[in-house]
Amino acid sequence: MPHRLLAEAGNAMPAAGQKTGEDQKLSELKKIARSQMMLTLAGRLIALWLRFVHFTSRLVTDYDRSYDRVEEDMPVIVAAWHGQHFMMPLVWRNDRRLRILVSRSADGHLNSVAAESLGVEVVRGSGGRNRAKTMTKGGIAALKNLVSTLAEGVNVGMTVNVPKTGARECGLGVVTLAKLSGRPIVPVAYASSCRIDLNTWDKASINLPFSKAAFVIGDLIYVDRHADAEALEDARLAVQRELNAITDAAYGSLSGKRR
Repeated sequence: MPHRLLAEAGNAMPAAGQKTGEDQKLSELKKIARSQMMLTLAGRLIALWLRFVHFTSRLVTDYDRSYDRVEEDMPVIVAAWHGQHFMMPLVWRNDRRLRILVSRSADGHLNSVAAESLGVEVVRGSGGRNRAKTMTKGGIAALKNLVSTLAEGVNVGMTVNVPKTGARECGLGVVTLAKLSGRPIVPVAYASSCRIDLNTWDKASINLPFSKAAFVIGDLIYVDRHADAEALEDARLAVQRELNAITDAAYGSLSGKRR
């Protein structure tokens, strides 16, 4: 009898790797949540939220003066830290076309919908830490597309962090693009007084409505077309330093303190 009870109990238990009814329902819900239709809807809702934040916030920095510093150098490569870039499409001048680089991931589709809903054009693709990953993620094709975009006279925007590493570590992609295109890099930073700072790899900030806001444009950074590996590394560090400096300046202008 004990052996029979054990056998029946064993038959009632799911085999290794076999999903229970609840697991299957959860799996189906996850599939629905990650479906293109749901991501598209979420992207549009995010765009609406960002517009609400923008229209209820007050910029405390000199908006026009910032643009006057880089106007004659356009088209430019707009560089921002990932996680601090959400409001960029709304503070960028509508009369200056901007095409941004967005990854091919599911989250990238959500971000693409949000960006396009805010009037920004999108290029899909992202780089990896080695050539194989860059090929898989469409990084090479995207890089060529961005070079062509700049040649058309259209500004390019991109986040420059190395994915999944330090929130303030700049990758080589942005300086490589500057080298190939001959166009300058323009570091930018946005900060708001009301926000939620997330404990994520990129230290992302969710901007909230009814805030004081700051938008800061840094100094232009050029990369020589003949730059070797050492020169590219120097340029990468220059972008990193300038982004950190203007990010501190943006937050400092809101509270009088450095972030």
